[in-house]
Amino acid sequence: MFEKLIGIDLGTVNVLVYVQGRGIIMQEPSVVAISTRDNKIVAVGREARDMLGRTPESIEVARPLRNGVVADYVVTEAMLRYFIRKVCGRNPLFKPRVMVSTPKGVTSVEARAVRDAALEAGAREAYLIPEPLAAAFGAGLPIGTPTGNMVVDIGGGTTEAAVVSMYDIVVWSAVRVGGNRIDEAIQSYIRKKYNLMVGEQTAEEIKIKIGSALPIDPDISLEVKGRDQVSGLPKTIEVTSGEVTEAIAEPLNAIVSTVRATLEKTPPELAADIIDRGMVLTGGSAQLQHLDQLLTRETGVPCYVAENPIACVALGAGKALENYALIRRSLPQV
Repeated sequence: MFEKLIGIDLGTVNVLVYVQGRGIIMQEPSVVAISTRDNKIVAVGREARDMLGRTPESIEVARPLRNGVVADYVVTEAMLRYFIRKVCGRNPLFKPRVMVSTPKGVTSVEARAVRDAALEAGAREAYLIPEPLAAAFGAGLPIGTPTGNMVVDIGGGTTEAAVVSMYDIVVWSAVRVGGNRIDEAIQSYIRKKYNLMVGEQTAEEIKIKIGSALPIDPDISLEVKGRDQVSGLPKTIEVTSGEVTEAIAEPLNAIVSTVRATLEKTPPELAADIIDRGMVLTGGSAQLQHLDQLLTRETGVPCYVAENPIACVALGAGKALENYALIRRSLPQV
């Protein structure tokens, strides 16, 4: 009765925390700044992200998750402890029950690492839920019925497409391409075309402000600052939305191929449902302009973006914990 139920979307780029009765209460970048002298944590979340690419040698800024899985166990555990304490206080009387999202294709070792990190960070019980299932639940799809519901979760490190029915995943495909790969494609394009080095945060800003999956008419441009590769001096250039669309074509093709692969594996009865209902886009990168139109054009299946795409997985993890008895058989046993 008094224990908190917490759903955590442990993403490559952002961590979102859902608390029963309060909704999404926290959205922080999954970045940690560590002092290299004594291995102590200097900052977590937004404060640490602001230090990316701007720190002296005495501070290292790390992303402890890569492609949705734990790359650095100790740092992940410290980050989870920070978030759980922020929600529950330092020494809660009742430890919380926690549901953490993981990519569908994780190995048992990777899954155990996430569960152990949550328990070490202060959870009384920790369960894992596959991200596509959590995303479908959080997007409000009727996943408890024997009908086909298709969800495409495009996060920072991975894109997962799945068909969900009867509280479980029927078919799925995943590719390790997401928002980070789109940022890298923008950085690479500007480096090749303009001999200009730009940082991660600049590339992300370009993607958010003028990035589009399909050409925009009229073209819009953005002033970009970086370091000239030839002279080594700071320089400013203008980048247009058309150039960004060209730059990100390759990672977007990988996402389209993953969606196609899932549709090809879908049983005919469920495929008929998906044609009627369409597919839902979730995840932070689903907010890229015209991505839904690109997927509709390439697959012939109607596609729309969920109401709050970035929050769907955390909401779904929280809802799954509240309906644990119904969804228990679909959860991985760790």
